Amino acid sequence: MSIIKSVTFGTMLFLGLAAWAQEFPRVEVGADYSYVRYAPSAAYTKGHSLNGGGGSATFNFTSYLGIKMDLQGFNSNTTGFNILPNSTFPNGLNGSVSGNLFTYLFGPQVKIRLHGFQPFGQLLFGGAHSNVYGNAFKTLCQPVAGACVISGSPSGNTGAMEFGGGLDIPINKTISFKPAEIDYLLTRFSNPLSGKNNQSNFRYSAGIVFTFGYAAH
Repeated sequence: MSIIKSVTFGTMLFLGLAAWAQEFPRVEVGADYSYVRYAPSAAYTKGHSLNGGGGSATFNFTSYLGIKMDLQGFNSNTTGFNILPNSTFPNGLNGSVSGNLFTYLFGPQVKIRLHGFQPFGQLLFGGAHSNVYGNAFKTLCQPVAGACVISGSPSGNTGAMEFGGGLDIPINKTISFKPAEIDYLLTRFSNPLSGKNNQSNFRYSAGIVFTFGYAAH
């Protein structure tokens, strides 16, 4: 009788684990710390590091394909401008300006749900916002009449794209740990203070992911 009970228990346990393995969460909600190395394209300013964080939400159509929304905010950081005299800035400009960065991105995520770890990749599109260029206009241009040949404050909004991936490690059925996500972040701030159209940035993030609404494959 004990052998029959053992076999029955083992069979039930195996079927239960198999059923779990055949399930995937319909919704994943993440919270994370995020770091960006922002690389301005203008020659007269330099790159700087931004710390921040945010969250994400992913709706999964299948076990491996979902649509992700990612929202991030980064703290105010001071950057220096040292612009030599030119047609746009007749007297040149020199000074420090503080500014922040926000990104809001959407797109497909592909995740491979292996036992013990889940690598993923993503391609997201959306927008970015920063007040650094508007602050530079107010701080450097406006105090002196004619310092800048610019009709108005530069726009703080632009398009953005992010490509990369990372790794989730399930702790249990509802919580996973994300030790690393590494992305290439492209922003397209285009104005006399930003220089060229494209800024190629690096982003790292880590955090936790909550999973809900399991469904069968």
